[in-house]
Amino acid sequence: MSALAIEGLSVTLGGAEILSGVDLTVAAGEWVTVIGPNGAGKSTLLRAVGGRLAHRGSISINGTHVSALSRRARARAVAAVAQTPVVPPGMTVIDYVLLGRTPYISPLGRESARDLAVVDGVLARLDLVAFAGRLLPTLSGGERQRVFLARALAQEAPLLLLDEPTSALDIGHQQDVLDLVDDLRRDRNLAVLATMHDLSVAGEYADRMVLMAGGRVVAAGPPAEVLTEELLTTQYRARVKVLQGAHGPIVVPVRS
Repeated sequence: MSALAIEGLSVTLGGAEILSGVDLTVAAGEWVTVIGPNGAGKSTLLRAVGGRLAHRGSISINGTHVSALSRRARARAVAAVAQTPVVPPGMTVIDYVLLGRTPYISPLGRESARDLAVVDGVLARLDLVAFAGRLLPTLSGGERQRVFLARALAQEAPLLLLDEPTSALDIGHQQDVLDLVDDLRRDRNLAVLATMHDLSVAGEYADRMVLMAGGRVVAAGPPAEVLTEELLTTQYRARVKVLQGAHGPIVVPVRS
């Protein structure tokens, strides 16, 4: 049984069909990365899975259709990092990360010792302990990105959705964050569904890749089968050279 199973997923926004008949699975412990040109529907796909968009078709998590899950149950099953998360004003880092424990705290209750321990552990893993008392607006873009990821990891959900998780990070923190997600998905048997623009980085970490264009899946499989010069030239209208690296294909733009 797949941790995430999507069948015939379609989404219409403003009268335009953004996704059409998308089929996709992610197994427990598997990392699947969705790629594609701008406007392909990648972020829309993650928003639909995360429960933020109306859709047609079927989305099931661990064998249960999402329509059968309460809001609290869904928050325990799916954690997401959006490209531009909404941050409540006046929030410190530790208070924001503690929001990830909301599905486990009763409406009139307070966080438990375990909730605090989970948050402390996540802050330590993401090198954020020194920032715990800082207000989010005082952080750099890369620091905030790590805080957003920390909140999602604090949910301890079996499915993690990452929409361009390293877009605001320098190359060192990109590697730190992706290595951390890679370690956690192996340790916790997490299912990871991500979108990424950097094709070489995406190919290094993903077990499988899904190439979308025009709201449809046009290719899927191991990175070596999806990151080909023919497919990328056709779908991205780009001139590229694909080299074989130690951990996956390396995509190099080629000047005409």
